[in-house]
Amino acid sequence: MKKIILLFLICIKLHSQSYPDFKPLRFDENYEVLQKDTVKKNWYKTMKYLPLSSSGKTYVSFGGEVRYQYFYAKNEKWGDDPQDPDGYILNRFLLHADFHSSKYFRAFIQLQSSNANGRIDPSPVDSNPLEVHQGFIDINLLSEKNKQLIFRAGRQELSYGSQRLVAVRDGPNNRQSFDAAKAIFGYHNFRSDLFYSHYVVAQDGIFDDYSNKKRQFWGSYFVINKIPAIKNIDLYYLGYERANANFDDASGKELRHSVGTRIWGKYDEWRYDAEAVYQFGDVDSKDIKAWTVSLNTGYRFTSVVLKPEFGFKVELISGDKTNGDNALNTFNPLFPRGAYFGLASVIGPSNLVDFHPSVSFELAKNIDWVIDYDMFWRYSSEDGIYGPNTIMIYPGNATDAKEIGKQLESEIIYTPNQYLYFRVEATWFKAGDFLKAAGTGKNMFFTGVTMQLKF
Repeated sequence: MKKIILLFLICIKLHSQSYPDFKPLRFDENYEVLQKDTVKKNWYKTMKYLPLSSSGKTYVSFGGEVRYQYFYAKNEKWGDDPQDPDGYILNRFLLHADFHSSKYFRAFIQLQSSNANGRIDPSPVDSNPLEVHQGFIDINLLSEKNKQLIFRAGRQELSYGSQRLVAVRDGPNNRQSFDAAKAIFGYHNFRSDLFYSHYVVAQDGIFDDYSNKKRQFWGSYFVINKIPAIKNIDLYYLGYERANANFDDASGKELRHSVGTRIWGKYDEWRYDAEAVYQFGDVDSKDIKAWTVSLNTGYRFTSVVLKPEFGFKVELISGDKTNGDNALNTFNPLFPRGAYFGLASVIGPSNLVDFHPSVSFELAKNIDWVIDYDMFWRYSSEDGIYGPNTIMIYPGNATDAKEIGKQLESEIIYTPNQYLYFRVEATWFKAGDFLKAAGTGKNMFFTGVTMQLKF
């Protein structure tokens, strides 16, 4: 307890000084600005910016993250999984070093250690004792204020847009990475990424994660900002191939192409994010014809006490229309964020209709209270339901019922500064007719506490 209090006091002291903000992708951070004398020199500044040359252009920066979580679930997977009476603890440690030599060369390495204590039969997503999570080099051919051309090669995280299709999977204990080659081009309000990669498979040993050459992933992603009326637009193509796909109505080699667009931005107190994706290709001998559309919007009343924000999200995600025909209509979310509909839900975005109203309150400057209500149905009664990784939870032939269930979630988030993060949450999932017919169908309760330190 004394150590925790000491870390808290150190972070409060650091907060009184000016440092660059942490980024969701830690390699996006730039601490060269600390070369100036605007921040008083101390051990933390030395860790974030350690010059290795007299000019200060060659330097190394260190950083990391410590996260502890406690979770308890009653009737996990709606009663089909063994009951754990005591709950379990997850912890994750990330440590990185970022080396820059002038503005033309950069090397980044990050270690990850994820552990599960008290978890019954943890998967590698929960327990992965020690791995090289990222290790890549950058060659900067063009590095100016509004112009950028970078070639990147090595193990790295990929994250695009709203993270509906490509994410770092931060919610689960073990973040995901890819062995990839990527070209990054930026010009004023335009940015594009071109990449080819193999998915990195997590194992439960030490330094044993491997690049799965049977899961290839490639694509191009374009972002245009500051467009009149619509503000921002994303345009993308993503290609995916794996040797052993398994859907309710198809199995075998999968070759899938995804083309999509996303419009997003903010007008005064309104925020909006709309996305549409179409998929084609084949699984074994069946033609893929799948799609999804989503809208995520909200409005914050800044002049009202507690500054409430009312949000609404809706998603339509295709499922297979006719079992036994020559087409497959099941949408594949590729590599989405793991806790797609909250940390308690194991449902993934395939064959789904989701209505999701929410409200949040600003209880204090750094304390937010969020309440979500999710309603889930199967899009097609001919298809089953899947996890975020498209592993089937239940096949679709148990019943014609479409209602999966309803989920009520509430969480309080406290962020005293950029270094510390605390969250308390609880979720109640009421099983619908489909879950009661396909499995045990019990109502599920889930609660957890998260504590995180970044440096």
